[in-house]
Amino acid sequence: MQLFKKHINKTITSILVLVMVFSCENNLKAVKEMGISENAPIGVAENMDLKYTDSGRVTATLKSPKMLDYSNRDFPFSEFPERVQMNLFDENNKKSTILADYAIVYDKTGLIDMQGNVILASPQQDTLYAQQLYYDQNREWLFTNKPVTFKSNGNVLKGNMFDSNVKFTEGQLAESKEGVILVTE
Repeated sequence: MQLFKKHINKTITSILVLVMVFSCENNLKAVKEMGISENAPIGVAENMDLKYTDSGRVTATLKSPKMLDYSNRDFPFSEFPERVQMNLFDENNKKSTILADYAIVYDKTGLIDMQGNVILASPQQDTLYAQQLYYDQNREWLFTNKPVTFKSNGNVLKGNMFDSNVKFTEGQLAESKEGVILVTE
């Protein structure tokens, strides 16, 4: 009788183990996503100082007190919610500086969207003021379709669109509203 009870206990234990093993799904992705909200960043970094290089030469730097990493999304991006300073360097290492209240870097497209009190200062002492400015890292191009004010050599021009390379040698200010151009003799 004792042998019969041991056999029944082993059989019941074996059945329970088999039921548990076959009832569990192998869903590693669901386990990894547990505790991560769909809208929450996958990472947070403080005091960021990113450097972008091309053929060993630093072409841009981006500094911000805080970065939120959303690389877990279908269209990955990084968000900089607390001020950003971006420096762009040409082949001669001359620096243009862009300041903004907020920025988003889109990984797949190479676009940086800077918003809020955007100020761009070039090595030639040209200054652009805007509420939004895009920087295309691949083409090294700046553009916006929001109102801008452009100051250069005492000239002040205002328009509704701006489109230029980072050197300001191939640019245009479209839909000019007003401006003051100094003429020297």
